[in-house]
Amino acid sequence: MQGVAVTLLTEDRERLSVLQHRLEGTGMGRNVFSHVGFPTSPTDPVLRQMQDVRTEVVLVDIDAHNAARAITTIELIQANTSEIAIFAIGEMSHPPTIVAAMRAGASEFLEREATSEALIEAFTRFAVTRGKGRTAAGRARIFTVMNSKGGAGGTTVAVNTAIALQESQGGVLLVDFAPLGHAALHLNVRPTFGVVDALQNLHRLDASLLEGLMTQCKGGLQLLGGSQQPRSLTPTAAELARLFDLLVTHFRYVVVDCSGRVDQTAKLLCDLSNAVLLVAQADVVSLWSASRIRTFLEDGANRDRVRIVLNRYKKIPGFTDEDVEKATTCKLLWKIPNNFQAIAPAIDKGAPVAMENSDIGRSFQSLAAALAHASPTSEGSLDLDYKTDKTDLAKKATGRLLISPLRANQ
Repeated sequence: MQGVAVTLLTEDRERLSVLQHRLEGTGMGRNVFSHVGFPTSPTDPVLRQMQDVRTEVVLVDIDAHNAARAITTIELIQANTSEIAIFAIGEMSHPPTIVAAMRAGASEFLEREATSEALIEAFTRFAVTRGKGRTAAGRARIFTVMNSKGGAGGTTVAVNTAIALQESQGGVLLVDFAPLGHAALHLNVRPTFGVVDALQNLHRLDASLLEGLMTQCKGGLQLLGGSQQPRSLTPTAAELARLFDLLVTHFRYVVVDCSGRVDQTAKLLCDLSNAVLLVAQADVVSLWSASRIRTFLEDGANRDRVRIVLNRYKKIPGFTDEDVEKATTCKLLWKIPNNFQAIAPAIDKGAPVAMENSDIGRSFQSLAAALAHASPTSEGSLDLDYKTDKTDLAKKATGRLLISPLRANQ
């Protein structure tokens, strides 16, 4: 019998009948297993049955009044099965649920009243993705870079971190979500398409179309360029979840340049990220702003993911790392040395300093190594609260000179 093998999971028996009817109407999916109730542990018989019938896609029905159980179920399926895609079905009007479902491992989020036609589109995307294969390393790590204030250097940090990750790890995508995209200038490229085009074509976006929207950059880095004209780009949570789900299955690392934004889109991007690099300088205005932005980003969240990156750092007598953390209410991750003489011409020429064997180039290379090798936490963040022995990290950075991030009284 042809068609995608589908398992249906819901806590409502009436909903099960509705889902079965819609699935039959697709002509693409066949119901190989249905169950009222969610699995509760890795040894739950439901998981075994799903695998025994060779499930390819599982539809998890999310009750808006108790989404937590469904999210836990998605995490359980993701962690204890292989090669099973998860489609979440829930209320589009509740962005936190959409983001939580994606972070848990759902590859699609469909409206709870989705028609058979909507399911057909999702199955078509699944078939294309399955045919082209997914990244062997699994879902990409997402790093979002933000400015504490205008001119702090967020785009410079985003571009050079992406270049350094590409050079040492490979499989890196830089996404420019700034209101006016500057990343292309830093890389000396001219994107034909970019983020705006991807969001406008989400209904038919697949791996092939996505590849056509990318711009190839130095060293194999790929860029999804930003808007070339000032504009207010405000995608919904569902649109961001759909876009990033495709991105994280085809790359190892996704770096997002979110400089110039402090809005709901920035907050949603940070919710989707494993770590947020908040770029600041060691001055009163920058540190004051960083404290407020960190509070805005973490409001209502149970994940500790925002870290301070001090850009253009120069030693200030009597001003310590602890003073920075106290002023910003945020943990300090890295210090990028002040080297305007190298940075300014590098931006003008479109030749990122991360490709150079200089003090600032090595600093970005070591920052990339720290991000790549950080251990994941149970909340989906990264363990970036550390004072790593620089010998160990230098080994992981493939022999590059480390500029240690948190030396006391540097």
